[in-house]
Amino acid sequence: MCVRRFEIFADYFQFYVCDETYVTDTAALWSSDSDPMLAVGPDLIAIGTVRNMLVPVELEILTTAPTPDADAWDQIRDCGLRLASGALIVFGCTDDPDQAERIAVPAGDYAARISHGGLNTLSEDGLDGDDRYRIQLWPGAVGPITVLKPRP
Repeated sequence: MCVRRFEIFADYFQFYVCDETYVTDTAALWSSDSDPMLAVGPDLIAIGTVRNMLVPVELEILTTAPTPDADAWDQIRDCGLRLASGALIVFGCTDDPDQAERIAVPAGDYAARISHGGLNTLSEDGLDGDDRYRIQLWPGAVGPITVLKPRP
């Protein structure tokens, strides 16, 4: 297992996890009827946040599906991601993806579990909070968004 921790500037209440050669148009992912906390393209996952500040993000690269830990998170969704180049990047939507750290992974299809925690811990002005975000990836089929635990 590989674990990386980031502090990502979630400008516009979002950040991305994707292949370094992604072609998904991030502006086209979000629509008025899409889930504001998760949007998915074939080579990019857009993760919504409750603050547009620096947020803690944990990335886990696994060899098999993780054990469910729903009690530790406010909402959990599964989806998938194609990593054609074998280089994964995580960055804020206004960051330069060319400057993002490259994480080497075997090229291929990955199942993904996106967990959001501390969503109800924001300060009154929405600038501070204990919100946190976790991405777990493991080799597997790319599938549609599946809700494992809805936001209360």
